[in-house]
Amino acid sequence: MNIRMHPRTIAAMAAALVGATLIVGVPTAANAAPLPYQDPSKSVATRVADLLSRMTLDEKIGQMTLIERRWLSDDGLASGMVGAGFSAGTSAPASNTVAGWENMYDGFQKTALRNRLGIPMLYAMDAVHGAGNVYGATIFPHNIGLGATHDPALVQQIGHAVAQEVSALGIDMNFAPTVAVVRNDRWGRTYESFGEDPALVSSMTTMVTGEQGSSLSAPDSIMALTKHFVGDGGTTGGDDRGDTQLSEADLRAIHLPPFREAVRRGVSAVMVSYSSWNGARLHGDKYLLTDVLKKELGFSGILVSDYGGVDYLDGDKTTLSAYDVRTAVNAGIDLIMVPDEYAQFHAELVAEVHAGRVSRARIDDAVSRILTKKFQKGLFEHPYADRSLAGQVGSAAHRALARQAVAESTVVLKNDRGLLPLPRSASKVFVAGSGANDIGQQSGGWTMGWQGSLGPIEPGTTILDGIRAAVAPGTTVTFSPDGSGIDDSYHDAVVVVGEKPYAEYEGDDTGDMRLSASDQALIDRVTASGVPVTLVMLSGRPLDIDEQLGSVRAAVEAWLPGTEGAGVADILYGGVPATGTLPVTWMHDAGQQPINAGDGQNALFSAGYGLHPTTGQSAYDTIGAVYYDDQRGTSTESCSDTDCGRALAHLADSDFAGWFDVDFGGTAPKTVSVRLASGATATGTIEVRTGSPAGPVLARIPVASTGGWQHWVTKTVPLAHAPTGTDRVYLRFVGSGTGAASEFANVNWLVFSH
Repeated sequence: MNIRMHPRTIAAMAAALVGATLIVGVPTAANAAPLPYQDPSKSVATRVADLLSRMTLDEKIGQMTLIERRWLSDDGLASGMVGAGFSAGTSAPASNTVAGWENMYDGFQKTALRNRLGIPMLYAMDAVHGAGNVYGATIFPHNIGLGATHDPALVQQIGHAVAQEVSALGIDMNFAPTVAVVRNDRWGRTYESFGEDPALVSSMTTMVTGEQGSSLSAPDSIMALTKHFVGDGGTTGGDDRGDTQLSEADLRAIHLPPFREAVRRGVSAVMVSYSSWNGARLHGDKYLLTDVLKKELGFSGILVSDYGGVDYLDGDKTTLSAYDVRTAVNAGIDLIMVPDEYAQFHAELVAEVHAGRVSRARIDDAVSRILTKKFQKGLFEHPYADRSLAGQVGSAAHRALARQAVAESTVVLKNDRGLLPLPRSASKVFVAGSGANDIGQQSGGWTMGWQGSLGPIEPGTTILDGIRAAVAPGTTVTFSPDGSGIDDSYHDAVVVVGEKPYAEYEGDDTGDMRLSASDQALIDRVTASGVPVTLVMLSGRPLDIDEQLGSVRAAVEAWLPGTEGAGVADILYGGVPATGTLPVTWMHDAGQQPINAGDGQNALFSAGYGLHPTTGQSAYDTIGAVYYDDQRGTSTESCSDTDCGRALAHLADSDFAGWFDVDFGGTAPKTVSVRLASGATATGTIEVRTGSPAGPVLARIPVASTGGWQHWVTKTVPLAHAPTGTDRVYLRFVGSGTGAASEFANVNWLVFSH
């Protein structure tokens, strides 16, 4: 790409060079005492103020300039015209190794430090699920999978591991995590969101704490950036660069909370969204960027534009205009990702300041924020890559953590007749689908390229590798990419299907959101054999699988697990208990999009759904209601009273939940107790059945209002007959009314007694 030069560019660059002869700042050999900004014993605020006082307007604007690696030049860095650089999703040094990245970073930094005041550069990358552009890095599950773990502590650990691997390259800032709340799964960035619930996404801002550590200046800490401010997960139609049409109250209730929590955690930077809010581009929205984010939320870090995002403001995205520049800077953006037009940006902003359309105070505010983070990061004292960290990239400890995350994120959607966990000692296992043996597909976008790619693009373990390692030594594992060659001699079949890699707007899905024709044919081919099939899906969002679910015995959503596919096999074979639950509502078909909890639509699987295969449980131990093995129509929510945990909620007529392998022993129980709550005007009955939702009735428990949906009572009733041995237990909910008016019970647990 050629740099589009502006007529004022030469004059602006000349002014910067002339300024170098007019201001004396850096000590010489004869004047060796450090200036205040060079003295690490002084406060950051003192150092910033001192350095700012010594800078020309050109140097200040240089600090506000962020350009892509391909356009970083010696002249731009050494003159102070550029203060920050980054590697885009497909941008890497010629030697894509840890040493290659270290050498690239140090080369840029060495050149940058030749500027008149010796101000180090800041360098960033998109490590959205690990350092995905670096060969040999650990690639963690994308955020949608981490949301399925509902485990903020694990996410914080992952943030720290990512920081260690990114720091090893010399990189200072990560353009992550995305804390958008996804409300339409057609969006090509759905997998970059932790989920549809603002509270869930807010809880996952522990990623910020993990990346930044206790001190930004620590060798293995990096500056975290949350994106994209604000509402890009709620655009109409899921359009990646579209319009979020919401009232301010809804914008604040749904999309603002994760940013509020990230700011509370001290996030270093926030990136502005390409999208609009009710027709107005976010890159020019002073109310949201300055009044809300900076003033109301108290954000004191760096506000960063997206890639060429300011170009859109005047309606012509192909040209950077004076209007674009002044509107973005006056709105509150501090660091402009040009990414190639730095000379033109510089000239335009100089002219706007001289014309009085951008104040010098606004420039000083922006530069102060940038310099503050550079000082806090310790770049003035330690500007080069710490090569002692090289062993962190792809380390065994990080890969073990990633495998744990894969297992915790995998969600069991169906487990008919207790097929899972699969027996390790089966004589023959059939594995089908090219995705079973493809690290590129299981990693998705932002992996060795912006849009990702298929094949062995990174070292790691595939799902097939994991299955082969999980089964007994005598088990035969046959792999067939297209499903051919199966017969009824196989004990089990695992079929892996799903989306091919994509990223952001190129991944927007405006179609039927179904599996590809080839994946559907693959499922049909394998299920026709009569062998019990476990379906494994690799996808960045829910897909229309309603038809396929009927033909398979078990189904799991593995999301985009990254390089450690063995974590999926850990769930399939019971090496790790399945605990993952959906962070988004799963549609029946694409026509339901957008679909989210509480919108009244009939979901295939509700947010919070996830089966927990078990080898059995005692009827006389408390059976947690949310740990069902089968259900219809249920949803889950947290309880508000002490030690309650989570409960089944919004239970209505024809809903049911079931638990498999419940052991009654040889002595029959006499009673069953159920802990429940109701705030409904409707009434109903909880039927306790065995075998199936239509099996023999053990007991009936009438339910009326208990005084509130979180006002819990325990009801104990005698059993009509007495089971022994091992059986399945179901709670079936029988009531009246329609829609929300038919909801009459929440259930926390049940237990049988002699």
